Amino acid sequence: MALNLRQIEIFRAVMITGSISGASQLLFVSQPAVSRLLSHTEQRVGFALFERIKGRLYATPEAKKLFHEVESVYQAVQRVNELATDLADNRSGILNIVSSPSIGQMLIPQAITLFRNRHPDVKLSFHCLNYGYLKERLLSRQADLGIIILPMEHPNLEVTPLCSNRLVCVLPYNHELARRGTLALADLRPFPLISYDKDSPFGGIVSRFYQAEDEALRPIMEVGSPQNACSLVQMGAGVALVDEFSVRSWAGSSQMVVRPVARAPILQANLVHVRLEPLSQLTQAFIGELRQLVKAQGYGLPPEEAELAAA
Repeated sequence: MALNLRQIEIFRAVMITGSISGASQLLFVSQPAVSRLLSHTEQRVGFALFERIKGRLYATPEAKKLFHEVESVYQAVQRVNELATDLADNRSGILNIVSSPSIGQMLIPQAITLFRNRHPDVKLSFHCLNYGYLKERLLSRQADLGIIILPMEHPNLEVTPLCSNRLVCVLPYNHELARRGTLALADLRPFPLISYDKDSPFGGIVSRFYQAEDEALRPIMEVGSPQNACSLVQMGAGVALVDEFSVRSWAGSSQMVVRPVARAPILQANLVHVRLEPLSQLTQAFIGELRQLVKAQGYGLPPEEAELAAA
């Protein structure tokens, strides 16, 4: 039969302290009460949890297996209690943010800093994650808001444009192509190209760009992210196409040359959250700070704002 939370609590206390008296002190109840509840717990599960040898309790092998699962339950209850405490102590609440690495290296930390200045009592968590983990965090409701520079589709997720930027070409310092103002993909043919797995979201964007330009995509190596590509370009390993977010946040950008690429695709940064659930006031406030920041830093407007600005 199923155990209730009180029985689980008594069992755990005895396991931790190793005695009825220790459990009694830990839970602030009488020893007879602990003994009685422990006896009821053993009757409920249908097997002995402890052997009593010379006045001492020894956990049975079954009890040790059960304790492992009980600890998982206890930790979950602890997280619930911690959340309740945080909500009580921090009247402004809690905000959990996730983003893709490109936009999360500089822009999101800047927005968080501005947000914290206005909401110093809010408890924040922030993680840079790859595409799959970011979507999983949102769908499991472990994150309130995601910011990603790639398209994301799921029936349970709402995607809203934030801003836009383009693919650009990064070159090693003093590269011969640096003398040109704007490059075409054809200009990159003679040089070692660093690119991405075609099956990855970012690699798909680069691959489709090459197809649209009727150019053959022949990289000398594939990397996992634009940040990896920037690092290799900085070391002189080749040239690469990366997004503007990655370039602006790259610490060694002064040691590379950045050039626009003709007809390069526009990359749209998006806000992502669970569909059919209202955004908290904190989330809306953070989005407001983020929108002001991307506008101040000159990133392209999302489509609907661009249309209003042009009207």
